[in-house]
Amino acid sequence: MPSERASAADRRARAAATLRERSLAALLLSPGADLFYLTGYQMFASERFTCLVLDRDGKSTIVCPELEAPRAAVAAPDVERRTWGETDDPCAAMAALVPASGGVAVADQMWAAFVLKLKAALADRAFVLASEITRGLRMRKDAAELEALRVVSESADRAYARILGRPFAGRTEREIGADLADLLRAEGHDEVGFTIVASGANGASPHHEIGDRRIAEGDTVVLDFGGGMRGYRSDITRTVHVGRTAGREEQKVHDVVRRAQEAGYAAARKDATAESVDAASRRVIDEAGYGEFFIHRTGHGIGLDGHEHPYLVRGNREKLEPGMAFSIEPGIYLPGRFGVRIEDIAVIGADGSARPLNRADHAFATVA
Repeated sequence: MPSERASAADRRARAAATLRERSLAALLLSPGADLFYLTGYQMFASERFTCLVLDRDGKSTIVCPELEAPRAAVAAPDVERRTWGETDDPCAAMAALVPASGGVAVADQMWAAFVLKLKAALADRAFVLASEITRGLRMRKDAAELEALRVVSESADRAYARILGRPFAGRTEREIGADLADLLRAEGHDEVGFTIVASGANGASPHHEIGDRRIAEGDTVVLDFGGGMRGYRSDITRTVHVGRTAGREEQKVHDVVRRAQEAGYAAARKDATAESVDAASRRVIDEAGYGEFFIHRTGHGIGLDGHEHPYLVRGNREKLEPGMAFSIEPGIYLPGRFGVRIEDIAVIGADGSARPLNRADHAFATVA
């Protein structure tokens, strides 16, 4: 759409201005979120090198294999294209587009095979991470991005509400994970990124690999799942109990984690540091006597990537600003017993306060 192309062009202009401020020659982006953000072109990484070359004067060129040129033309019609054949050297073509002096900013996740070839083609140039140019742009979501995040978060909320009606006891984690994936797609996701179903003692592993453990009555189960819709990501976690009423400590731990999340929300506001949100959530868990069992940061940014800046972690003194979107997800993990995590996506609104995008019930739900 024309408005989307105008937005991408504006983003490239701002990226070029940052290159000039940093006295860098060019930004080199291989397939990934940064490339999509600046062009609208979504491409998978492969052995055939594709790269956007954005120079400090704002000229942008997608260097791509000939067979991908039609797709690039449709996705980014306002960006010049330079194609290469199967026997050509794409790195030489890219190097020719880079101004004669200054360092280059290279995609953070560009394959090493390509980085090494570019370093040879751009001898004596300093290389820096592209995120030094793009992170400031991508952290501050515009209205269209915030709307996309709201829509995909609401889709995940609906999937969670529906999974509560499915039977858990006697079924495997893998089966519940498959149900979650189906429900995400049914509710509008065009991609399922992950489904963590961590039952019983497996819940003490924050990134448990879904398996064939059969869920039993009395289990506490951590459900962490998300995916994408039109490029933007969802990520939600709720913890449920199977069958009978939860035990006293399970309920206590869930209550502590919920209060820790509420404290994180209260701390998340304009001009607060990212680490202060982490500290606020962590303080609640520390005071309840479970500090050693909260073993990860409180949150991560989200947008075109599931994990991006800003990170809510001790040592990050970056100040929060309107338009920033991030998870608030404290957890307690008791080895050999169970775990509890509650996660929402929040944004800093125009009024400077944090508001949730996920509104699914936070109660310690009981499932069959």
